Formats: sequence, C-alpha cells, structure tokens
Amino acid sequence: MTRVQANLLLLLAAAIWGGGFVAQSTAMNAIGPFWFIGLRFAIAALATLPFTLLEARKVKVATSRRHLGLYLMIGLALFGGASTQQIGLQTTTVTNSSFITGLYVIFVPLIAVFFLRRSPHWVIWPGAIMAVSGIYLLSGGQLSSLTVGDLLTVVCAIFWSVQITLAGTTVAETGRPLALSSAQFAFTAACALIIAMILEPIRLTDIRAAAPEILYVGIFSSGVAFVLQVIAQRYTTPSQAAIFLSAEALFGATLAALLLGESMPPLGYVGCALMFTAMLVVELVPEMTRRRAQMA
Repeated sequence: MTRVQANLLLLLAAAIWGGGFVAQSTAMNAIGPFWFIGLRFAIAALATLPFTLLEARKVKVATSRRHLGLYLMIGLALFGGASTQQIGLQTTTVTNSSFITGLYVIFVPLIAVFFLRRSPHWVIWPGAIMAVSGIYLLSGGQLSSLTVGDLLTVVCAIFWSVQITLAGTTVAETGRPLALSSAQFAFTAACALIIAMILEPIRLTDIRAAAPEILYVGIFSSGVAFVLQVIAQRYTTPSQAAIFLSAEALFGATLAALLLGESMPPLGYVGCALMFTAMLVVELVPEMTRRRAQMA
C-alpha cells in the first residue's frame, strides 16, 4: 500500500466517524440514549468477537488479573465517554459535539502530565489555551450560551482521553488490541442496557425505527473504521495520520449542515477553526521536533 492510499483510508475512517455523530443524534428521535449505547456496543462486541478469537490463538502473553482489572477500568472510561457524549447530543448540536469531542487530543498529554508524571512538550500549554478559547468562541463569546450538552461533551472528551491513555498502556503489555476492544465494548453494552431497562421505556418498534443508526455506528464506526485505521497507520507517518484522522470533526460538522441543516454564527466557526488548529498543533509539533532531532 502506498502512503497516498493509506492516507485516503484514514480519511475514509474519519468520514465514517464524522457520520457517526449524525447517526447518534437522529437515533434519539426513536430511542433513549442508554438503549442506543447498549445496542450499539453489543453489536460492536459481536462484530469484533471472531477476530478476537483468532487473535487469541497467536497470543504470547497470558491474560492476568491485572489485565482484567485494566480492561474493567478502560470499559468504565468508555462507558463514561459514550454516555456523556450521547446525553450531551440531546441539548447540543452535532457540530459542537464533533469539535468538542476532538479535544481529547489536548487532554491526553495533560493526563500524562498530572497522572503519569511525564514531562509535556511545550506546545501542550498554548494548545490548551487555544482549545479553551475555541470553546469560548463556540458559545458566541458568552459562556452562558454554552448548553448542558456542550459541558457534558467536554467531560466526554476527558473520559476519551483516559480511555486512550489506559488502552495504550494495556495493549503495550498484552499485545491484544482486539481482546481489549471486545472487552470494553461488552462492558459498556452491559452497563448501558442495565440502566436503559431501569430508566428508559422501549418498544420493538422503537428499536426498528433506530436500527439504521444503531447498525451504522455499531458496525461501521466501531468496527470498519477501527480496522481501516489500524491497517493504514502501518503505511504512513504519525503526523500525516493525525491530520487525516482529525478531519473527523470537519466531516461531522459538514454532514450536520447537509443532513440536519445545522448552522452557527461566524464567531462559532472561528471557535471551531481554533479548536481544530489546536488539535493539529498538539499532534504535529512534537512529531516534527522528534524528526528534526533524529536528523541532527
């Protein structure tokens, strides 16, 4: 595979994820957020299970109690992120959700600073300031204009960053990314379905009405896009991968405008641009610095 082909696959993965925001929003016209989360991740767990079993035949590291504990923590983080994002979409736009969710790019290195005691690259701090400024502009310059959904999506980005940090550490130990994926999907599905059965009434007709969105997010966003990312990143550079995957937010906003008729004031677009720039800067500058150091 050429680098151009790999980057196009990453762009396709970003487009699939961007479409996932629209599907998540429209599904709640028929069913509650926890039913959607539960069914979505149940399908994702079933879709990845065959590949997990194939992976198990080649594994060299036995699964320990520590690994199971890490799977549980990652599942909790995934459930927290999925729940706050899905509930947030009830009171925020797909455009806002897609850009604010992308702030996990900023939060991941910040978590490494405070919890893993790793020294950050200097660009993290201006990147964080740019991201916060972007949220401020997204509100139209009035923090009172931020909805509960916007704030929940900020919390969602924090949960995603915890999930990403823990997943990276766990996969490095176990060498079993598919086992981790299946475990966290199954845990999130179980938690969401238990809550849904208690809090959200449901009918079979409701599930049928939301079936296209559930299948799209369960199979494509959680399955196909993940595979595309894993394959493509073997044939391109981390910096280029970051650029194409960050386009998820742009696809989410574009599809929201085309399919849902969403729009925002000019100041909001400036805020989105500022957040997107912060995401790219935090990903690209450390990589460029590392490559220059290697060439020196």
